Amino acid sequence: MSINPDQDPAIPTANGTPAEDSRTDAERLAAELAAAQVQLTEARDAQLRAYAEMENVRKRAQRDVEAAHRFAIERFALDLIEVRDTLELGIGSAGAAPEATSFVEGMRATLRLVDKAFEKAGIVAIDPLGQAFNPEFHEAITTQPSAEHAAGSVMAVVQKGFTLNGRLLRAARVVIARPPETAN
Repeated sequence: MSINPDQDPAIPTANGTPAEDSRTDAERLAAELAAAQVQLTEARDAQLRAYAEMENVRKRAQRDVEAAHRFAIERFALDLIEVRDTLELGIGSAGAAPEATSFVEGMRATLRLVDKAFEKAGIVAIDPLGQAFNPEFHEAITTQPSAEHAAGSVMAVVQKGFTLNGRLLRAARVVIARPPETAN
């Protein structure tokens, strides 16, 4: 059997045309392969970015749900704080009147129940008497000269503050001590 170079393009001829065609085919295939690899790399990068973004959205949603659970009672807690304040004022103003003894004891029992509910809900009272003034948790109502208290410390608490799971609900309203004024 004789092979006719004109019938098989892979066999080079005297003018060299089929060999050049096979070289250009190999170059074209290499270029296509390189382009396909670039597309694959880009697709993998896009997939990884999409996965990372999806994870970020999932984590953010989880944090939002946790925060909603932790702070869902915030408005209700603010209303209950006013009730607690009223109970404390009532107990304080009743004094030692003998006719009010049973009434005051009932108010104290109610106050204990409110305090237990606050504890279960993560509501903590801020009572900074004698502590250094902290503007993050205290609201200064006024300052007064005092020789008994250190300057900048809380010498009286007008109204207790409260936090809910570490977040401030209401700042404690306080009177701050300042050095006594000296006569000239």
